Amino acid sequence: MPSTARSFKFSTVGGPDVLTWGEEALAAPAEGQVQIAQEAIGVNYIDIYHRAGTYPLPLPSGVGVEGAGTITAIGANVGGFKVGDRVVYAGGPPGAYATARNVPAARVLKLPDDISSLDAASLIFKGLTVEYLIRRCFKVSAGDTVLFHAAAGGIGLIACQWLKALGATVIGTMSSDEKAALARANGCDHTIIYSRENFVERVKEITGGAGVPVVYDSVGATTFAGSLDCLRPRGMLVSFGTASGPTPPLDLGALGAKGSLFVTRASIAHYTAKREELEAGGAAVFEMIRKGALKAVGLKTYALAEAVQAHRDLEGRTSTGSLVLLP
Repeated sequence: MPSTARSFKFSTVGGPDVLTWGEEALAAPAEGQVQIAQEAIGVNYIDIYHRAGTYPLPLPSGVGVEGAGTITAIGANVGGFKVGDRVVYAGGPPGAYATARNVPAARVLKLPDDISSLDAASLIFKGLTVEYLIRRCFKVSAGDTVLFHAAAGGIGLIACQWLKALGATVIGTMSSDEKAALARANGCDHTIIYSRENFVERVKEITGGAGVPVVYDSVGATTFAGSLDCLRPRGMLVSFGTASGPTPPLDLGALGAKGSLFVTRASIAHYTAKREELEAGGAAVFEMIRKGALKAVGLKTYALAEAVQAHRDLEGRTSTGSLVLLP
């Protein structure tokens, strides 16, 4: 059991440079916790929201919500795990950007032997996000046509793969021809370059004017109004991020005028809060990985000490797919 760990923390919100790298004592796991020697750490856009203060945290704070490794110690009143177990986790208190850490056992899943730590850390948070979005927030069925913004991003590419496996037709937006090609290679049927095309007009064209039953929008300010205009009557807009800035105020009357629309602001925290939901979601993700239906795309690895650069790349939208830190 390590007595110290190297990790990133931040004491003030801001750009990537507020992250500071240092070493500190690592306490024994408290009641309900397990200690994990980490082997791979996923980088997600929620990490940027935390660091920038979009989703405020008590400061100082660690950063990162996803990792995989091996249990080295177990706190009191923890059942179902033993030292030496390979595990993966998503959610819980931020602090994944560390060589070792203590994690609430309630957020930890045993990692099947046939799935590597690298695959797990690159896919579990994004996979759990896609699982709740397309299976529980709005249940997509074979034959449905959906609009997924940022379809060439880390979550978007996983969503394209999973939606295609379900038999859905995927319309995706992205910023460049290169990203469009990547999205098409991962199951996106129709690509829209939002920098030069009006995505509302294109969605109407693709659907013969009918619109789509659901729009998944993690972009926020620049897409929100248009997303509503892409929906068919009684369709649902699922907002799950604000990469371009906060969404504008919503006039509920407009939802009625546009066709009795539904809008939800969804969070993975609420869809995996119950242990049974987390385990069921994890099992679904593992099965999709095992079947080859979900694969980490454009996987880029960084040394853990290079986390600041990973944030610059992700926030600057110079990367596609999955970013993973290696301790």
